[in-house]
Amino acid sequence: MDSGRRVADWENWIGRHLRLRDLHVFATVAKEGSMARAAQRLGITQPAVSKVIADLEYMLKARLLDRGRRGVELTAYGRALLRRGNAAFDELRQSVMDIDFLSDPASGELRIGCSEAIADANLPPILLDFSRRYPRVALTVIEVPPPVRNLTALYERTCDIILVRLETTASDHRFGDDANVEALVEDQTVVAVNKTSRWARRRKLDLADIADTPWILTMDNTFNRACVMEAFQSRGLAMPPVILMSQLVPLRAYFLAHGDYVATFATSILRFNAELYDLKELPIHLSDRLSIVAMVTLRDRTPSPIAERFIEHIRQFTKSMRAPHSRD
Repeated sequence: MDSGRRVADWENWIGRHLRLRDLHVFATVAKEGSMARAAQRLGITQPAVSKVIADLEYMLKARLLDRGRRGVELTAYGRALLRRGNAAFDELRQSVMDIDFLSDPASGELRIGCSEAIADANLPPILLDFSRRYPRVALTVIEVPPPVRNLTALYERTCDIILVRLETTASDHRFGDDANVEALVEDQTVVAVNKTSRWARRRKLDLADIADTPWILTMDNTFNRACVMEAFQSRGLAMPPVILMSQLVPLRAYFLAHGDYVATFATSILRFNAELYDLKELPIHLSDRLSIVAMVTLRDRTPSPIAERFIEHIRQFTKSMRAPHSRD
């Protein structure tokens, strides 16, 4: 029998024997850790729950649960069924949402995962513009702390899309072969002051000129901080005095707007926040190192219609920011 025939026979077998209701009962038992509690939650009798589990184990020829005094625990077979069963329910849930979208193409739900820094600085204007275009879309932003090394939030559908900042090219990542990584914005680290600063009126500046001015920096072992350290070391200068260290973009920008300080930002972050905080970039080249804001999705999963619209929206929104940066 060829492989295509075997797959067809297996799919027919699943269609005849495996019911979604049984998977729902099994998932509830796994979540509650008890057949009695699962029965209470489902509104059926405990013997009915026990029969569903027994039938599943007989049909699959594998023990799904270990029974004990304190309840039940999943076996390796049970964990496998639960993981794939949840994926099946997620796909069905998504299909219902897709049908809703077809009946009202301007509505839906979108969940975006990103770091706090991206949520603070890069995402607000993108989301605001998208929300104005699709006011009936419910937007949810979920914090995914860096460094992002796995795609659990995508696998489990906690997020539809993840936005990350990479310190090298978009192809140099640690997400695995099933990740689709698309570079959106290429950033340099630039130096900024508030528009009333004595340095804001200077057309030519050297790093040595502002070395004694209090600086606002990110924390140690960050890309931004590394660029500053390399710039000072390459010029034989000692690191400047630091008035504030923080990863929070609004906090750094607020301090900078209200004092005679110097701070560094990624170019896209400064672009989005310069007018809001009355900031100005200084004509100082710090580093040739680049960082990239990238969008991560799964290769083998078709995005929902509203996610597809957001993907196209963010591509268009960031298109003007992809031109090469000038070097001072």
